[in-house]
Amino acid sequence: MDLATHYATGPAEDDRLARTPHGRLEYLRTQELLRRHLRGHERVLDVGGGTGVHAAWLAAEGHPVHLVDVVPAHVDRAAAVPGVTASVGDARGLDAADASYDVVLLLGPLYHLVEAADRTRALAEARRVLRPGGLLAAAGISRYLSLLEAGAAGTLSADRVAPVREVIDTGAYDGHAGFVRTHWHTATELHDEVTAAGFADTTVFGVEGPAWPALDAAGIAEYPHLAESALRAARIVERDPHLIDASAHLLAFAGQPA
Repeated sequence: MDLATHYATGPAEDDRLARTPHGRLEYLRTQELLRRHLRGHERVLDVGGGTGVHAAWLAAEGHPVHLVDVVPAHVDRAAAVPGVTASVGDARGLDAADASYDVVLLLGPLYHLVEAADRTRALAEARRVLRPGGLLAAAGISRYLSLLEAGAAGTLSADRVAPVREVIDTGAYDGHAGFVRTHWHTATELHDEVTAAGFADTTVFGVEGPAWPALDAAGIAEYPHLAESALRAARIVERDPHLIDASAHLLAFAGQPA
């Protein structure tokens, strides 16, 4: 299934980060980490930004945001968000001038681009359109997501062991737990890919921390009672080399050399 078909026929992208407890935690932590790194009212290019879930709050806080996505239906919805402009486009070939943005977000493309060469192209394009001293924020899915999710939910059946091992070993996710074929990272791999693209001072954070499987196991009704503790746990080990890959998502920040 291609990307456009998946998002046209699957669950609505608008509420993806609200459907599960760990999705809500991901949203809050992504906001927290982005706010920590943003300065003033910066021009943001949100590449692969979907329907504008992050573009919406960034625009509301005064950042001019242009969103690019490969799915036309996403672009139509994002274009209706106040303060956001949007266009159909591909992370590997952006329709933007050199050095035209202060911040580039790649919060989806790097895992949807399953070939390393395509991820390299997307990172090169992000670097091209960033001004000197600009900021990149690039997300990855952790290779350990499926193991932790299925293990906590009691769904790690015998027939799932091999694909779970495969994604841990290689990063190649075959869709065994839903979603489309994607590439999943370790924190080290994400760091190295961003740095190899020519960015400086790359730092990778664990987004959800180690408590997200417990949130999902407890269920959405318990989320308000458990979320603050899970947030604290995520902050404590957000760069801990022993636990960073226990997050469901990883978020790399790096600078465009001046």
